[in-house]
Amino acid sequence: MSEYQYLEFLAVDRPLTAREMDHLRGISTRAQITPVSFINEYSWSELKADPRDFMRHFFDVHVFIANWGDAIFMVRLPREGIDQKTLKSFCTSPHLEFEKLPEHWLLTWSLGETEDYDSFGYVDEGPGLMTRIAPVREELLRGDLRSLYIGWLRAVTTEETDPDDLEPLVLHGLHKLTVAQQALAEFLEIDIDLLAGVGAGSQADNTSAGDDAVLDDWLDKLPKAEVKGYLRQMLGGQGAKAERALNRRHADWRARASLTQKVRRSVTELWQLAEQAKALRLIEEAKARRQAEVERKRQRDAWLAKLAVDFPRAWKAAHDDANKGHAHAYDAACRQLVDLRDAYRKHATLTEFQKEFQKFMTKHSRRRALVQRLVKRGLWRDK
Repeated sequence: MSEYQYLEFLAVDRPLTAREMDHLRGISTRAQITPVSFINEYSWSELKADPRDFMRHFFDVHVFIANWGDAIFMVRLPREGIDQKTLKSFCTSPHLEFEKLPEHWLLTWSLGETEDYDSFGYVDEGPGLMTRIAPVREELLRGDLRSLYIGWLRAVTTEETDPDDLEPLVLHGLHKLTVAQQALAEFLEIDIDLLAGVGAGSQADNTSAGDDAVLDDWLDKLPKAEVKGYLRQMLGGQGAKAERALNRRHADWRARASLTQKVRRSVTELWQLAEQAKALRLIEEAKARRQAEVERKRQRDAWLAKLAVDFPRAWKAAHDDANKGHAHAYDAACRQLVDLRDAYRKHATLTEFQKEFQKFMTKHSRRRALVQRLVKRGLWRDK
């Protein structure tokens, strides 16, 4: 199997300058380079630079996948968007790490080692990965830490945590992840039952911005000097910076409030929830299979009833397919004969079917490829 790598970088906060684009072009002559992106695929070589350097100087989001089982997602965030203590609480090397830059945090989610190469199907979906996962950055800037929790869950999935370890923070809304967070969980191959179990034990956020009364109460308690500072930033053209700071302030308050309302769960408890989720999943899957079988039988019965309305027409179709004399037509004739047998069994008699079938074989018994198909389907015994 040949090697395959896909990498993509995205600039969000500012576009690349012409000089920066020229610099990147000097590193790769094949890459697709625009003022906001750098995209390349490799099947025999690799990027002649450190992706971290690209992130440190040029880009805000990065996705990398390789068909030997490597998957990396990076995000560069302004440092006012999240505090170091929070980052440390979630980080579990090598699955979630961070680097302190002069004005940013560089966050890295990594699949780590995997031997389940057969499940690594999304190497063919590289061009769509960035679109699905990139919104995680904006979610983090708005104080949504669930993507960090997903990174920590990768270590739980691979059993690199101790049974008595506690979840980093009590986060609400784990039962209903965003589309980007779901994509990140798939990217990191989080155990589906673990993810469902963690969510089942999570409650809706009773202190969310959607609760106007709670939000208004929180805003009323903000110091006037702090509010004035945010307003000055907005008037000075730093609205995004003010929003990030306020979102972080609100997220910190929600985190403190959650700690007083609910106890953090241990890894052992999370796996117990995963077992419960697995049991429910198996029940639902069995139910879905039964429903699918009922629907399949309904459609099958309707088709057989339709055939029974005009048996001569159905026999003519089988003869016509056989007379075409090629493999595809023989397959169609064989399927039609199986359907006719079942239709006669349900709406007439098998004796009547055998009578017509003998006529069919008298006419087409020299077609060896067709006869072999009929023998294989149990419609005929070759002499």
